[in-house]
Amino acid sequence: MFPNADFLGIIIAFKNNMKLSISIKNFLQYCSDERNFSDKTSLTYSIALEDFKNFFQDIYDADPEIEEIEIDDIRPFLGWLQDRGLSRNSIRLKTSALKSFFKYLYKKNLIKINPARLLSTPKKEKLLPNFLTPNEVDNLLNKIDKNNPEGARDFLLIQLIYGSGLRISEALNLLINDIDKNSMTVKVLGKGNKERIVPIGAHTISALDNYLKYRPILCKDSDNLYLFIGHNGKQLTYSISYKHIHNLMLGITDTEQKSPHTLRHTFATQLINNGADIRSVGEMLGHSSLSSTQIYTHLSIEKLKQTYDQAHPKA
Repeated sequence: MFPNADFLGIIIAFKNNMKLSISIKNFLQYCSDERNFSDKTSLTYSIALEDFKNFFQDIYDADPEIEEIEIDDIRPFLGWLQDRGLSRNSIRLKTSALKSFFKYLYKKNLIKINPARLLSTPKKEKLLPNFLTPNEVDNLLNKIDKNNPEGARDFLLIQLIYGSGLRISEALNLLINDIDKNSMTVKVLGKGNKERIVPIGAHTISALDNYLKYRPILCKDSDNLYLFIGHNGKQLTYSISYKHIHNLMLGITDTEQKSPHTLRHTFATQLINNGADIRSVGEMLGHSSLSSTQIYTHLSIEKLKQTYDQAHPKA
């Protein structure tokens, strides 16, 4: 039996009167349950939409109804972010999250018009990546207590990312048998499900042996083959690993970005600066094109310029 017209009208009115805070909560649940987004993407969307909600609270002292939000309400939000010192790339990510959010609302018939359809996404800012110096890497590793389960795990995770240039997502998805100690290599499943084999060093092997002594304390399930395990006994998540690495970097370096990706940049930077072939570095990083790796040659040029300015008598 179909509902009558009056009842349908009530449903539509209810939908159209949905508050922004409720719709954000529903959207994030949709991303998790139906779209199965990664922890990293979900966290990015959550932070961006929390900022959007805070913008309305700050400027209008309101939690608006989603049907009332127009493009002229969204554009000032980007300026609000800029006033708070966010980079163009950060604003770009938040803009993308907003566009996805309103596209979802429109597809679910929760709004009649998508106000974000005309919203321009800022162009990506080309920045030289942050990286650590060799001394900073030593200080970071020395800061970790390897004589407990979480410390041994975090030490290995950092050693793998820094020592072999893995993405954090690639490291967290490793299975125990993906590391071959005999050949001193790790099998990595990268972007686009492309598999690559990357060398690992003796320090990583030592860190692995140490962690495997503690892993059973974290993981009680013999069927769980993921290498990195969280305190709940399940696969270590992006958000937890990011937080641990970020906190460990505090006080170690003045570099703006303190994240797992900084360690990957450090791997590539140190190889290039010490004469490694750019194509080989690109293969180890899992780059699909040479242009993705060439940014590290710019870092080498900057190093050469600095050396020139310091050492040349006529500089």
